[in-house]
Amino acid sequence: MTAIDWPADTWVTPQSIDIGGGVTLAVRILDGDGHPFVLVHGLASNALLWRQVAEDLHRRGHRVAAVDLRGHGRSDRPASGHTTHQAAADLNACLAALGWAERRPVVAGQSWGGNVVLRAAQGGSPRDVPSWGGVAAVDGGWIHLRSRFESFEECWDQLAPPDLGEQAPDDVLSWIGTMVHEWPPGSTEAVVGNLELVNGQVRSRLARPHHRSIVHALWSDDPSDIYPGVTAPVSLLVAGRSTSADVDAASTALPDAHVSWYPDAHHDIHLQHPDLVSSELLALLARVKGSTT
Repeated sequence: MTAIDWPADTWVTPQSIDIGGGVTLAVRILDGDGHPFVLVHGLASNALLWRQVAEDLHRRGHRVAAVDLRGHGRSDRPASGHTTHQAAADLNACLAALGWAERRPVVAGQSWGGNVVLRAAQGGSPRDVPSWGGVAAVDGGWIHLRSRFESFEECWDQLAPPDLGEQAPDDVLSWIGTMVHEWPPGSTEAVVGNLELVNGQVRSRLARPHHRSIVHALWSDDPSDIYPGVTAPVSLLVAGRSTSADVDAASTALPDAHVSWYPDAHHDIHLQHPDLVSSELLALLARVKGSTT
């Protein structure tokens, strides 16, 4: 047993949504009469990072679902399927199971989640394309690691996560607290949601082999292949110093895209500046409604 006070998950209790194949996803739902929003996290992350955005949208009357993808957060951790393609299929299956697939939801994904939501919005064939209202790619969606690394071995060598089990839990909490100390309340608990304590040792909820599988997908899959097939309005939110060429290529190839730049923001802009992100999502909804009138 550890003596530290590991932050508890006290947000909305997730529902277990059966997506088939013996896999369930954990989905936190804030009900409302307004337009539905669906929020998707990034690699090795979890739905808690969307809490402030979700609550802001909910206060405005909207229905919101924050999803943990397979292997992440409170969702199931099957032995296989840890790819962008499968995550996109899982997301569409989840929305269908919720009965949201035809309600023209605005779907937002951060980092790898941006790649996932664009892939899911494009679908695998015409009959698979969901009736999404709009798509927001939050500092992601254009990620193709092969443009940065000649080989996957080099890529994994640079991007493999650290082994937190070698660090004392107190030190991990201190590091997280230092990183987010100027961010909104609840940020520490959100980041801690990426982790778990097992026999007094810290480890990521996403198993290392599954993390590697997703990184390989980000290295091997070229998202530019799907851009022309995403016909819903898209908002690209660019944080930090993302390569402008990648963003420009995405905004040019997507049929209906708008780009907002936040050069001083952290990669986790949805956690750091939830007010900015919720405003962007509401602006996207306005575009969606404008395109249907």
